[in-house]
Amino acid sequence: MRFKSFRNRPPSNTRITLIALAAIVAFSSIHAIAQETLYSDYPQKRGKVESLQWNDLPSWMTLSMELRGRTEGQTSFNYTQNGDRIYELTRAYGAVEVRPTSFLTGYLQFMDTHALGLPTHVVAANMRDAFDLRQGYLDFHERPGGVPIEIIAGRQELKFGSERIIGISDWTNNSRTWDGFDARIGDKNRIDLFSTSVVAVHPTSLDKHGAGLNFHGAYGSITTWIPKVHLSPYVLVHTARGVTSNQGIKGNEIETTFGAEIEGALPAHFAYEANASLQRGSYSNNSIHAGQTFDKLSYTLAKVPWTPRIGGEFDYATGNNNANSNVIATYDQSYPSNHNAFGLVDLFGYQNIRQERINLDLGPSKNFTMLFQGGFLNLAQKNDSIYSSSGSVTLKPPTGGFATTSLGQEFDASAKYVYHDHIVANIGVGHLFPGEVLVDNKHGAAETIGYFSLTYRFRVDKQSETSTTQK
Repeated sequence: MRFKSFRNRPPSNTRITLIALAAIVAFSSIHAIAQETLYSDYPQKRGKVESLQWNDLPSWMTLSMELRGRTEGQTSFNYTQNGDRIYELTRAYGAVEVRPTSFLTGYLQFMDTHALGLPTHVVAANMRDAFDLRQGYLDFHERPGGVPIEIIAGRQELKFGSERIIGISDWTNNSRTWDGFDARIGDKNRIDLFSTSVVAVHPTSLDKHGAGLNFHGAYGSITTWIPKVHLSPYVLVHTARGVTSNQGIKGNEIETTFGAEIEGALPAHFAYEANASLQRGSYSNNSIHAGQTFDKLSYTLAKVPWTPRIGGEFDYATGNNNANSNVIATYDQSYPSNHNAFGLVDLFGYQNIRQERINLDLGPSKNFTMLFQGGFLNLAQKNDSIYSSSGSVTLKPPTGGFATTSLGQEFDASAKYVYHDHIVANIGVGHLFPGEVLVDNKHGAAETIGYFSLTYRFRVDKQSETSTTQK
């Protein structure tokens, strides 16, 4: 998130930090009710969708609503010393689902999002969208020969696996959707074949996608072939017209990403997750040669109070060393859910970056979880730019490249509590200790973020149904 300065009186750095830390401590004393323990890793949601009854509603219709408010306080907006900001992000999603036949479902969802406390001219595109269509699709589903087949046509969500490659970025006020088609074949073992274009948010007019469908893919999900292993191979194709190469030649882009994500359980309470992919293609007259990998290993102390889970993580996305002007080596992060991928401050994207991180998850009770993280952030290449969480350039390298690769270190603490199954509270604080790259290039102001949010979801049917946890 990037903002220009404004004249509202800002809170002090100390106040933001103390509010968030005090709230985390207060949460740790709350008595919990029974619910399955789930750790705090993004992007999983918590809580249940409350089911309400309205007898006058047709049996073939369901209404639903999600309400979320999040207070955020940040220091050093836009890397500016003493650039403190505090504001309220509000989000309302409302939807109607109709089922005219056994094989057809229609879905419409609106969104209304605002950033209270910020002047309009400093509000980022992912913060505000006044009453717009977020999703609207037809879902055709059948089981010929016992194999589930589903075709979704229209504006919809795409999210796969850990969402580090394709996700909706639910943390943002205006979470991501696509226009296009998705064909899903299978159940426990499934493949998605899609052709889409991402929707661009326009706060004061209707949201729409760019010209044509330019993001295509095949994403598999295999859960039964290997015991305790979830394997997800994928091939993604991104196209664009009118790009300009390093030599100033205009042309088209065709980029193919192929890789796989795997996660599973190991003996002795160990678990793992890994994702690796390569990118190849052409960018006008330049060649694309890039790639990424992230790897996680965790150990759960199952018989220890609060069930601690200790984990280590390594993330790497290639950058361009500019040794060959005909080659583009900066990894294209596609459409990830980047929140907390590189710390709660969310300053960096999955491009030209290397991170080592340690995590500690705690579950004091079955509906209360805590997460503590320490990360070490570096550039993959000194001759490439620093990229934001949206993939845009934050800071270009000077002639000859940056002197070092150190972006800094980050510490984060967050907690999640589910009250009476349906009200979800999130709270956290994160701090970035800037490294030499930022300090030496006028971006060295330390950044702290503190936040507190509440989320409530419900659905209305003709007859009361058992609440279900949202996937």
